[in-house]
Amino acid sequence: MSRVRNQRKALISGLVCNLVLNERITTTEAKAKEIKPLVDKIIGKVKKIKTNPDKKVAIIRELQKNLNKETVRKLSGDFADKFSERTGGYTRIIKLPNRKSDDAKMAIIEFV
Repeated sequence: MSRVRNQRKALISGLVCNLVLNERITTTEAKAKEIKPLVDKIIGKVKKIKTNPDKKVAIIRELQKNLNKETVRKLSGDFADKFSERTGGYTRIIKLPNRKSDDAKMAIIEFV
């Protein structure tokens, strides 16, 4: 993903937001592998909201630095309950056939 630092950060932030809002996106394999650990960390932080309500404001402010309000709202609502019993591995990557136009490796990244 040869991009300037700011463009790369914006791309990753956009991919994470779209994944949370749609719960499944199709992208290149490299991008999917890049955002998988970030999404897992975000879900881990969101789970702390339910277990430790004292840190709720701090965690939400931290998430709002990189994600939009709609994404943070969905994370703090649905996802905290959805993954409460799971300890890790919140996303999976499913490989697809290569894209015909440029033969790029494609993948679907989705929540388990």
